[in-house]
Amino acid sequence: MTRLGFGLIGGGKHGVRYAQHLARDLPDARLVALARRDLAAAREQAGAFDCRAYADYHDLIADPDVDAVVVVVPPTLHSPIVAAAAAHGRAVLLEKPAATSLAEGRRILEVVRTAGIPLMVAQTLRYNSVVRCLLKARERLGAIHALCLSQRFEPSRLGWIDDPAVAGGGVTLHTGIHGFDLVRVLSGLEAQRVSCEMGRVHTTRTEDNFGAIIRLGGNGVIATVAGSRATAGRCGTIEIAGAHGQLIADHVFNTAAFVRGTVATPLPVAAAVPTVLEVLRAFTAAVRAGRPMPIPLEDGLRAVAIADACYRAASSGRAEPVEALL
Repeated sequence: MTRLGFGLIGGGKHGVRYAQHLARDLPDARLVALARRDLAAAREQAGAFDCRAYADYHDLIADPDVDAVVVVVPPTLHSPIVAAAAAHGRAVLLEKPAATSLAEGRRILEVVRTAGIPLMVAQTLRYNSVVRCLLKARERLGAIHALCLSQRFEPSRLGWIDDPAVAGGGVTLHTGIHGFDLVRVLSGLEAQRVSCEMGRVHTTRTEDNFGAIIRLGGNGVIATVAGSRATAGRCGTIEIAGAHGQLIADHVFNTAAFVRGTVATPLPVAAAVPTVLEVLRAFTAAVRAGRPMPIPLEDGLRAVAIADACYRAASSGRAEPVEALL
């Protein structure tokens, strides 16, 4: 196969990360075109990346040189874009969250399955060096009984994040989705029910602070996932407790340790990697080889199902079940 031709939909800050990697770092891929609603801005960016510019994503998807589409836009736009890609048989790399709700995600899933197109959800944190280290080390713990994940960031400068009609939700959906996905990956278990509290520190229409307690299947395993975009500092703490010790790590500071008693033994963590590039590499390799997607849409939607339960629990004030995907 010749180099995989990519079309990028979305030219914001995160979209530019994809564009840079596609233009410079992937010998098996090339950036064919990018689309954003502001055609002048699209043309300026396209000039910098030596690709074509479109104002309408339908035109980009129809470009005969586009083999795969990267979607880096607010999640409320995912459904029509995936439908258009499916109609043209294009492979899709979809930024997380995969959908704004499980109901919407099910509709996207039906379209993808009917068309038979490959689709990967860019749950980028799975490719973080600390997360990879923990996956290798977790067998040292024996039976896992608790997990605790927390992400803290500065307030978002993206105005649309505080507009529910565009964002679909706040920090629970947009940042918590990382934690909900990792709880499943690190434990190997599915979520059963959720209790959750949400708050607003700087935002007015969406939450920028949340904490969730998640009951996982299998011997009463409990996970807590929390996040905020309302502080001047950053962290990405991950704790996993098991019968034979604990793993304590931070994916922002690239540290990890195995703890037994009061002794913490540092674990070897590989140098930090650009996770967007790792996602692109995995997606490109799978499409070119005709292999299953490394992170299928079903996985992305199971994380969305947990977020869904969080919103229901925060509203009802009681624990809410996590709905099954089907």
